[in-house]
Amino acid sequence: MSVEQARAAALRTGTAQVVEAIPVGQVSLIDPALVHEVPMPRTNTLYLNTESGPFADPAVRAAAAAAIQRASIVETVYEGRADVAAGLLGPAMPWASPLRDGTAYRDELAAHATAPAKVDGVRISLGTFTDRAELPEVAVQLEQQLEAAGFVVEQDVREYQFIEADALDGAFDAFILSRATVIDSGDPVAYLASDFSCAGTFNLSQFCDAEVDALIDAASQAPAGDQRRSAIMQAEAAILSRNAAIPMLHERVIQGEAAGVTGVDRDPRERTLITVTSTIK
Repeated sequence: MSVEQARAAALRTGTAQVVEAIPVGQVSLIDPALVHEVPMPRTNTLYLNTESGPFADPAVRAAAAAAIQRASIVETVYEGRADVAAGLLGPAMPWASPLRDGTAYRDELAAHATAPAKVDGVRISLGTFTDRAELPEVAVQLEQQLEAAGFVVEQDVREYQFIEADALDGAFDAFILSRATVIDSGDPVAYLASDFSCAGTFNLSQFCDAEVDALIDAASQAPAGDQRRSAIMQAEAAILSRNAAIPMLHERVIQGEAAGVTGVDRDPRERTLITVTSTIK
């Protein structure tokens, strides 16, 4: 029995009263009244290597983006317990979605839109890790979708500690990551700078674009509030238009609480759980 299965079993049998991070594959085995879901600022994203290999060509990246069926992944792998991604930032930041309807956002998307290339037998390497239970299954779904579009996919799936260095070095053409989109500061600018700026320290896409850097910098200097949020979304649109990363879905915290438990934190950032107000009747 895996650690994830053991957690779910502990809730079912009453061995544990509070269980965090229940895998979606175990939820159907638990009384629905004990399960609580909260949108979290975490996006399951496919990072494409923009520096070398087939995805250095924007048209080939566009072909991969067009091939991905997000809703199918949500329904089959996550059993509907996730949200289809429209962008890098999800429902945990409710201000993001309305801004995607704005003229500035749409214009930024259109400015660098590239027609998908016709691919036939283009070989790509796809990496991910086993530490999050759903990711290997996501890789299987992506392989099928990309191969239906003409790619030939070779998977490499390992524990995260054994694959991170290769991913950061650009050893893969594509890499699936479940990524927190607000980091310590709670500000998405830190995530954008880390993952998508030329000097980014977690740049899995090996991505560097002067215009995107300028937009991220502008967002970092904008005052908190509507102005900063608009600048963040313009940077998001610029990143998406270049297909440096393809957001697929936004995950949810799935937490189990036994009957009679009160005062437990349902924290979308997975930082707090049991508090001074938590009680068991």
